[in-house]
Amino acid sequence: MSSTPITRTAAGTLPGTPSDSAPSSLPGAAAVLGYAAIAVAVTIWAGFALSIRGIGASVLAPADVALIRFGVPVLVLAPLLPSRIAALRRVRPFDAILIAAGAGLPFFFLASMGGALTSAAHVGALIAGTTPLSVALLLRVVERRRITPGLGRALALISGGVLLLVAGQGALDEAVLTGAGLLLCASLLWGAYTLGLRRAGLDPVGCTLLLGLPSLALLLVLIGAGAVETRIAQAPLFEILPFVAVQGFGVGVLASLAYAAAISCLGPARCAAIGSLAPALAALGAVPLLGEALTPIVVAGIALVTFGVFRATRH
Repeated sequence: MSSTPITRTAAGTLPGTPSDSAPSSLPGAAAVLGYAAIAVAVTIWAGFALSIRGIGASVLAPADVALIRFGVPVLVLAPLLPSRIAALRRVRPFDAILIAAGAGLPFFFLASMGGALTSAAHVGALIAGTTPLSVALLLRVVERRRITPGLGRALALISGGVLLLVAGQGALDEAVLTGAGLLLCASLLWGAYTLGLRRAGLDPVGCTLLLGLPSLALLLVLIGAGAVETRIAQAPLFEILPFVAVQGFGVGVLASLAYAAAISCLGPARCAAIGSLAPALAALGAVPLLGEALTPIVVAGIALVTFGVFRATRH
């Protein structure tokens, strides 16, 4: 782990990658690719927040949705595994754990339990919305990276917006507070995943396989041992297909590949900051799709998070 101080620009952008220099030095094509990839990922994450809330209204158990989430990408990318084995073997165990646990089965179960007690706005706000804080904290602990004053102010804005989002969704309710705590733990895991993506040095396909394979293996063991409930055999096809589309192909394949590509182009700090836009999209989408209220406090929170993201990407 490095304890070397970094410059003001590096601390706020792409520590440990070719983009450690100022944002203006990012190669044009790489920057365009990075921003396009993170835009795709953020849009799908908003759908993830909505689908997590949808588990409670479905006949499927959380383990069934997890099986779809990790099984689909493994099946889709399995033909590419032989060409990635050598690279996967070079990944340090600590970095592999950051990826496999950070966005794998532990993260999924925490997110699903927290989402069951809260709302789609909470899922988006307390996972994607607080990821910049999680990443900054982990960079500080793991790599001794300091937070610049400018980035700190931007993170404070994001935090304020997240608090407003939570307050606007009934934060004083005991169940909501419990769910919020679970979602904050999931955010910390997602921050570890974000950091692990950059440290592992894998391409997007390799990162997705490193995430999916151990998660699927562990889940199958839990299902085989009867440790988790499964109802997928009794579920009608129309209940399964939306989760296959959103969790399997969307989150599991497309968003995983897009986020890994964005990390390689833009770095963890900037991607985490842009990812904070997911709460706004999730809160807006929850109004017509889930019937959740969009109160003035929630609107103010969305605006503050969006402004904080804008400020964070400029440091």
